[in-house]
Amino acid sequence: MKMRNAALAALALLAAAAAPAQDNNAQAAPRNIAAPAAAASAQDTAVPAAPKVYTLQACLEEGLENNYAIRIARGEEQMAANRATPGNAGLLPTVDLTAAYGGDLNSTHTRTREGASATERNAYDQDWTARLSLGWTLFDGMSLVTNYRQLQLLRRQGELHTRLALEDFVASLAAEYYNFIQQKIRLKNFRYAVSLSRERVRIVEARYHIGNFSRLDYQQAKVDFNADSAQYMKQQEALKASAIRLNELMAARDVGRRLAIRDSVIDVNDRLDFAALRRATLEDNTSLLMAARDTELARLDRKKVLARNYPYVKLSAGYGYTHARSAVASTRLRSQWGMNAGVTVGLNLFDGARRTDRRNARLAVENARLERDNLELALRADLHNLWQAYENNLQVLQLERENLEAARENHEIARDRYLLGDLSGFEMREAQKSLLDAEERILTAEYNTKICEISLLQLSGKVMELLGA
Repeated sequence: MKMRNAALAALALLAAAAAPAQDNNAQAAPRNIAAPAAAASAQDTAVPAAPKVYTLQACLEEGLENNYAIRIARGEEQMAANRATPGNAGLLPTVDLTAAYGGDLNSTHTRTREGASATERNAYDQDWTARLSLGWTLFDGMSLVTNYRQLQLLRRQGELHTRLALEDFVASLAAEYYNFIQQKIRLKNFRYAVSLSRERVRIVEARYHIGNFSRLDYQQAKVDFNADSAQYMKQQEALKASAIRLNELMAARDVGRRLAIRDSVIDVNDRLDFAALRRATLEDNTSLLMAARDTELARLDRKKVLARNYPYVKLSAGYGYTHARSAVASTRLRSQWGMNAGVTVGLNLFDGARRTDRRNARLAVENARLERDNLELALRADLHNLWQAYENNLQVLQLERENLEAARENHEIARDRYLLGDLSGFEMREAQKSLLDAEERILTAEYNTKICEISLLQLSGKVMELLGA
């Protein structure tokens, strides 16, 4: 069965993205809350040279120019175009030029009835031949014409293969681009979580020394700080892995180079229209168009099988020159040149496999049609699944934005009470975790919604619009 674009892969990616990337002790922090200037990890290093700042369009343009899979697809498309010629289909005549030389070295002894005898030793006879021949099949039941139509169809199929590769690439790179933004925001959130834990350690340590807090409070604050620091370092690794993947998709020479992008938020498009997407999917989905081409190719194969029931007409013509030299014959030298032409008409009456081939060709057409219908059904299912996920994530996103405001207010109240000594460290940690959890859920919902959006555009054949977004 044909590819269903990357819809199923997108669903798998969506499911993977839904799993939180943090543990229970350190969730993401609000993007709108200013992070402290001091970083919490010793792994932060300054880079003297600022990297090039990319937008999504810049990443796509560089990738479309350099990506190896795209270049291979374009090369295969060009090969299919090169094959789509009348000569390659057999519609043009063939012209052959041949030359031959032969020689015989013989010794002979003859005796007549009258008793006379003659002996000839090492007689050398020579022949030179040159010939220009033309052969042309004028009619073969339209099989050659069908060949040409197939080659033209394969050329268009090659264009669709390239288009499919382009769409898969654009969808993959766009998804990774927004994943990079997600990982970057999450790193900022973890950095903020570390700063909160560090401040808590400072407060607890100061009060522990004056006897306001117990050693248990002090040790728990240190444990939470270390857990947040470890999570921050793990997130640095996730961000670097995303940058490497982006560089790989863009076919950068240095896949480990630093990558800077201009966008700092995941911009969600909440204005997609299901009716328009469904119509575009059924009319312009690349895999569906390729399945329709396959059905046409199967019909042409059947025509070629049926063409064997018709006679064939072949034209032949030639011009030749022959030069013969004999050492013993009565004619010692003979030259001949001239033209010849002829027409051959034939009909294949029986070849032992025609009936089977006709049946199989008819079944191949039916199978191709069934595969196309099956693909359309699968695309409809993918479209409904993705749309349901898209709408659900939009609703979740709206709900979590409301929750974030409450979590912020709760955190501010808890912080003030903690500074006054009216709140325990455990309760302060819970308030902090609630705030970070709320922001992490928003980030996950934004990314999942964006993945659904990209997948819906790819399914409907509109993903290339991201180049001009």
